[in-house]
Amino acid sequence: MMRLTDLLHPHLDGVTAVIDATTGGGLNLAPYLHLPDGVALRAAGESPVEAGELVLLSYGPDPALHGTEADCLAVLERMRPGGRGLIVFGHPAPELPYHRLLDALVTRRCQVLRAVPLDYAHLRAGAVFARTDELLPPHDWFGRPVPSEGLPTALRTASEYVLADLVSRSLRARVLDLEKEVEEAEHGGAGVRQDGLADRLAVAVREREQLASALRGARERVDVLQARVAMLEGSTSLRVGRALVAAARSPGRGTARLPRELYGMWRGRAKSRPQPTGRSAPGTALPQVLDGRFHLAHRALSSAPRDRLVVAGVLTDRTAEDFAADAVVNRLLPHDGRLLVRRTDPDAVVVQLSACTGDGPWSPAGTGLAPDLDRQLAEILTEARALGRAAVLWRDAPAAGAPGLTQFAWDAVLDTDTGVRLSCLDPERCGRDGLREAFLRDSTRVRLAELARRVGGVDPLAERRVAVLAAPGDRDEVARLVGQVLGQIHRPAEVVVPRPAGGVLDELTGAGVTVREGRPTAPWVADWTDLSVDRPDTLLLDLMCAQEYSGADAVGHTVADDDYLFVPVLTPLLVRRSLHLAGAPPEDWLGLGYRLFAVHGKESS
Repeated sequence: MMRLTDLLHPHLDGVTAVIDATTGGGLNLAPYLHLPDGVALRAAGESPVEAGELVLLSYGPDPALHGTEADCLAVLERMRPGGRGLIVFGHPAPELPYHRLLDALVTRRCQVLRAVPLDYAHLRAGAVFARTDELLPPHDWFGRPVPSEGLPTALRTASEYVLADLVSRSLRARVLDLEKEVEEAEHGGAGVRQDGLADRLAVAVREREQLASALRGARERVDVLQARVAMLEGSTSLRVGRALVAAARSPGRGTARLPRELYGMWRGRAKSRPQPTGRSAPGTALPQVLDGRFHLAHRALSSAPRDRLVVAGVLTDRTAEDFAADAVVNRLLPHDGRLLVRRTDPDAVVVQLSACTGDGPWSPAGTGLAPDLDRQLAEILTEARALGRAAVLWRDAPAAGAPGLTQFAWDAVLDTDTGVRLSCLDPERCGRDGLREAFLRDSTRVRLAELARRVGGVDPLAERRVAVLAAPGDRDEVARLVGQVLGQIHRPAEVVVPRPAGGVLDELTGAGVTVREGRPTAPWVADWTDLSVDRPDTLLLDLMCAQEYSGADAVGHTVADDDYLFVPVLTPLLVRRSLHLAGAPPEDWLGLGYRLFAVHGKESS
């Protein structure tokens, strides 16, 4: 992916004016260009595009935003030898309808020099062309002309076209094969659904039996309550109360009879006192209180809005511990799994294949050796489906280890390992490149993000969002800020400015970065108000790697260039939002209980 300025600037040699012919639509490309001194930007008129001029065009699926095809063709009619153009497309590169403009380009003697995908939400690709009377040398990926002319240029162009067509035809054939596999899978899924009628009938029978069992339990509890009522009615306290109430209602006769009644109750209480051995008299049975409920201990219940992924799963010990760092995890056991799913209402019920093939309470479920475990697992999945929650098979081991799991109906299947926590890695052994690779592709948080995407849960990667604080002044600072933000491998989620940007940062908005005023909303804050500092493209990536490894509240560097160490004081480069809003000076952070972690200054500044 590339920025518009990276596509445009290599072709500005000899250009003195850029003509914006996109103003008829809803685009405003001025903030994207960052033109150098000596190159003026002006609106398009009806005059021809001469040598030393470059015209901006747009074409896309939304005529109100990108303009129309007729607008582009009208501008191409005004191209003169030596004139150049840049056309931006709203279509994704694989869906680019270039054939609608190709004939017009050839007719007007225009040669496409370079075409690349663009990294914006509404501008997906771009191409630079030139009006010429002779074949021009093509450009490489970096925008440099390939040193060839005449026949070698024609041969290179023709050969590259044939080879590129070979690659594209292979890709198209692969896409057709995948579409056919998807269609067959859908037909197979329909057959599975037909075959699943018997399974659903069996589930209905089991549910009927469970309801009958619950009814029997209710009747038993009614019998217990009746026995309790009989005990209360025969109790001395109730009889004394009744005698006192009767005496109060009839003071004359009742008061005279009250002492004899109380004496009789006392004599009867002494006779009915239980034996000292604690055993009941022959022929009598003491009432027993029955309670068939399970009493569970878990940590998933919360009255606050759900801001973390909630997983109920058949998991190994290590996976449950790793997932618990970024999600709420409840491990299901055979005796309480169904009840736990109902009580915790998880985002997903996850069954890890390796938890069924190793040691643990679910071994050997799915192997055919433990029918009771398979039945209990089926009941758990039925409960999840009844609650509208996704059932996910995490296939992190060969499926042959538990072939019976494939017989269940899964809403999603993840064929990957469960990732690794960065805190479990050794920075010296892995190195910065190893930590970056784990952070971007192999961490537990990335795996959970894929699970959240499949089931519609809270994305754990939202905890990696960074807000950049900046206050650009002149045009050069704006261009520097945009270049540093969009150049980051771990791109910031938002840029916070102290005053209205006035459209000068529209390129950030077009690239998906929020530009706003006020206080930052992302979990992490980086202060970039000093735009004279050179910031490498790995800056935020290395800082977030260090934070996720350490769990610190602030990450930065020290005068001594400490690397991957907890320190008492540092120059902050990345700060937790709550710490930033607290307003305390960095020298007081350690005394307030915040954790400070240092990374090497040369790697981060």
